[in-house]
Amino acid sequence: MKPRILITMHYMELGGAESALLGLLQSVDPVRVDVDVFIYDHRGELMQYVPTEKVHLLPEVAAYKMIERPVKECLKSGILGVAIGRWLAKKTVDRSPVPQGKEDIRIFTRIADCVEPFMPKIQPDVEYDLAISFLMPHNYILSKVRAKKKVGWIHTDYSTVHVDVKRELPVWERLDYIASISEEVGNKFVGTFPTLSDKIIPIENILCSSFIRRRADEFVPTDMPKEDACVNILSIGRFSYPKRFDQVGTICRQTLAALSDSESVKKVHWYIIGFGHETEIVENIEQEGMQDYVTILGKRSNPYPYIKACDVYVQPSRYEGKSITVREAQILCKPVVVSNYPTAASQIVDGVDGVIVPMDIDGCAKGLAEFVLDGEKQRSVVAYLQGHDYGNEAEIENIYRLVGA
Repeated sequence: MKPRILITMHYMELGGAESALLGLLQSVDPVRVDVDVFIYDHRGELMQYVPTEKVHLLPEVAAYKMIERPVKECLKSGILGVAIGRWLAKKTVDRSPVPQGKEDIRIFTRIADCVEPFMPKIQPDVEYDLAISFLMPHNYILSKVRAKKKVGWIHTDYSTVHVDVKRELPVWERLDYIASISEEVGNKFVGTFPTLSDKIIPIENILCSSFIRRRADEFVPTDMPKEDACVNILSIGRFSYPKRFDQVGTICRQTLAALSDSESVKKVHWYIIGFGHETEIVENIEQEGMQDYVTILGKRSNPYPYIKACDVYVQPSRYEGKSITVREAQILCKPVVVSNYPTAASQIVDGVDGVIVPMDIDGCAKGLAEFVLDGEKQRSVVAYLQGHDYGNEAEIENIYRLVGA
């Protein structure tokens, strides 16, 4: 009898964790394992790519679907437990000051703690060989799933977030394993939770090269036109503090200034794909007078043709766990520039398969301008990428080993 695995996920909006889950699911061998996928809320542009020929997509359960919906919608739908839990979390979350430069994620842990008692069991008649919670909080696989082994994933650089250690630690302690997407991410996590070091297992984000290349050929984007003497830059990500899109207008203006004396490159046009709160991004673009040079494309269910069509892919983030879009750009052999966030060196060998530029705005703009003007270095990076396969479907063997498949 084949081992049976359950994987849980919030939804399938555009995002790095969602893309990583698709890579994992695309790599599943249904001859070796049976995989059930429980996605709380069947929304998001990436739902259409869940490979139902390889895995079994479980139906929605109303209570889980409402976890991240507005409280008013929960009440209207009669899901009172979730509404009560959400209200209680808001009233009791720790509101002590957040250290400067860190993102406060305590509310997510508190919501899970308060909502968990009201949630129904997941597949109560099934005992799985392995249950995987692909995105925190991981409470639900602990109390609502029967499984011989339970794994929670880390996608975040824990040196950059502010957590309620006292509340979060007991959840992590109850897991059999904690899967880290990189050694650096694992080390940062252990820096916050030193007693959990023995539970860490390395499982990188799984990306399927053939799937990405096939989708990159689906169409040619017409809303990212190529102009003479213009370098098209592309960035992808949620419109959130970690991605630093709120400073792209300033970085772009200073990059253009650094190119002013160039004969070969007259300007850059920076395109941004993503979704979220874009007010600060728009304000920065307007304040810097960059409306003709920075374009917010918004959501794109298939961003790969845009990556294929751009000249340079840039990840200007303040921090990343291990950027999926950077790896996808490398798979598509595009010159990549990343800011020097704490985990950058774990993904880019500077000057070999991409370029790392300083984090500060001046240094970032200067480094980007230098790379845009250095055609020889760009060609060198592309040649290196063309000679290496950045897909890693074999990484799924680490999951198979947990169930003896």
